[in-house]
Amino acid sequence: MRPTLSICCIARDAEATLARALDSATWADEVLVLVDAKSVDATETIARERASRVEVTPYRGDIATKSLCVSWATCDWVMILDADEVVPAGLRVEIERAIAEAPASRGGFEVNRLTHHLGRWIPHGDFFPDWVLRVFRREEFAYEGADPHGRLVVRGSTARLATPLEHYSYRDLADQIERIQFFSGESARVLDEAGAAPRLRDMLLRPPARFLRAYVLKRGFLDGVPGFVIAAATAFHVFLKYAKHWERRRAAGTGPGASPRP
Repeated sequence: MRPTLSICCIARDAEATLARALDSATWADEVLVLVDAKSVDATETIARERASRVEVTPYRGDIATKSLCVSWATCDWVMILDADEVVPAGLRVEIERAIAEAPASRGGFEVNRLTHHLGRWIPHGDFFPDWVLRVFRREEFAYEGADPHGRLVVRGSTARLATPLEHYSYRDLADQIERIQFFSGESARVLDEAGAAPRLRDMLLRPPARFLRAYVLKRGFLDGVPGFVIAAATAFHVFLKYAKHWERRRAAGTGPGASPRP
């Protein structure tokens, strides 16, 4: 018998992209969507029109929420699909062949996300290659690390699939900046809770280093003006992460530059 596949998706305020994502997943044996309870647009309606199962539940953080959605899966294999991604036909064929031919020692498969942003595909810089483990045996996975960027791990070996997963990450530059605001704050919180000490040199040196890595070392300049804008925005993300960490510690009266408590 052929192995079966569940596709799991987490969505919030994703009406602009979710239909396209789920339409690219109709070939799976089941499609499961967890809608964040804070979603205020047509995300739930779109999901119920296309998915096998839809649940509305509060967001518990990236790791806990994705783990919950995967716990509903009933198939042999699972694929995590974000609400702003699309499985092209070539990748579908690869996935079906890969899980059908997978040896018992194979725990999962990585896919390479190719992002469309600022009017074009971005095949260089920090955006590409972007290998992520997305297809795995349902009974043999776990998440490691901390929110907002937990890491999926599997028992057994992994292999890579050739056809990229299409990623429509941002509506525009304003959307990218809005998400930078959110994720830099989350990263600052993680640093703070880990007890890391804020340092001026992190704010001073890490942002330009990230820009040079993205724009020069990883050849973001080949993506034209969008490549420059993306490298600059990425560097700004790094700056905000460490600046917000410093701000949190200063507000608590424990960081450099903090005013003495009265």
